[in-house]
Amino acid sequence: MKYYIVAGEASGDLHGSNLMKALYKEDTNAEVRFWGGDLMSEVGGTLVKHYKERAFMGFIEVLMNLTKVLGFIKFCKKDIAKFNPDVVVFIDNSGFNLRIAKWAKEQNFKTNYYISPQVWASRASRVKDIKRDIDKMFVILPFEKDFYKKYNYNVEFVGHPLIDGIADRKQVSLTAFKKEHNLNDKPIIALLPGSRKQEITKMLSVMLSLVDDFSDYQFVIAGAPSQDFSFYQEIIGNRKVNFINNKTYDLLSVSYAALVASGTATLEAALFKLPQVVCYKGSTISYQIAKRIITLKFISLVNLIMDKEVVKELIQNDFTKANLKEELTNILEEKYREKLFFEYYELEKILGGKGASEHVAKQVVADLKLV
Repeated sequence: MKYYIVAGEASGDLHGSNLMKALYKEDTNAEVRFWGGDLMSEVGGTLVKHYKERAFMGFIEVLMNLTKVLGFIKFCKKDIAKFNPDVVVFIDNSGFNLRIAKWAKEQNFKTNYYISPQVWASRASRVKDIKRDIDKMFVILPFEKDFYKKYNYNVEFVGHPLIDGIADRKQVSLTAFKKEHNLNDKPIIALLPGSRKQEITKMLSVMLSLVDDFSDYQFVIAGAPSQDFSFYQEIIGNRKVNFINNKTYDLLSVSYAALVASGTATLEAALFKLPQVVCYKGSTISYQIAKRIITLKFISLVNLIMDKEVVKELIQNDFTKANLKEELTNILEEKYREKLFFEYYELEKILGGKGASEHVAKQVVADLKLV
């Protein structure tokens, strides 16, 4: 059977690659065409567009690149029509995917969605469109099933794919990691400033301002696969920090603490049981717009899933050197760390066990066989 998968960003590429592996197991004759990245390409199939080509962040950035965005949407529709898949599978990336889904449903394509748009965070009115355009929704956060139930839409909770990604990875020792990357013997503080240029620019410089204040530690930047080192170098300047590209899980597994941009990385750090401070700073206009439409108490997935403040969030004007220094000092204290570890274990239990991608692939293939 023929599968068309539309993913965006590095996280979508990761989850898309695992889904593709599972699809190929379930359907040995699977023909896959996709929007994604390098990880999905390594699995097989045909890459249509790389997510790096459309990595726009925030309302203002999207508006500035609106002609490009509309061009991608038009091209995607034509490509799906030409490929004529048995099912279109959308992965996260709601701004783009919901527009394609509306068209795909109108053209009578079967539509599945893996990793729900965050309609529980803002614009819940979009649920009406999702019910109309998506045949089956697979969700990865436990509270999402109850959220959709309020709108009489039955979705399937499959567990969180990050659990698989972390459990299946090859383990690395601290000694070997430090030797491989020429690091010293000091404990590591990982810096995860995001994957898009706009967020890295706004957050990394503040994170780096702490380097001289914590001389007993070494700071290591987790480079995003979508960005070149030259971009980071402009921000780093002459500061004494280390940079490691595309080895985020290895870095998280051996670090002592982390400063993390809000997003999937906050949950990744938690699953590695790594104490963290969550950071967010957007453009003033984008933040003001977001503040008016987002109704959540928290921005980090850790706190949202636990429904309480487990990790500290420094948002917009609170994201300053002074506040960041105070919170980093807190998470380095043993008393705080012990309490946090227990919270992290509880979080992992709530998320369920392994097998998210396999659950989705089995259901997608089984539904097609019923047609």
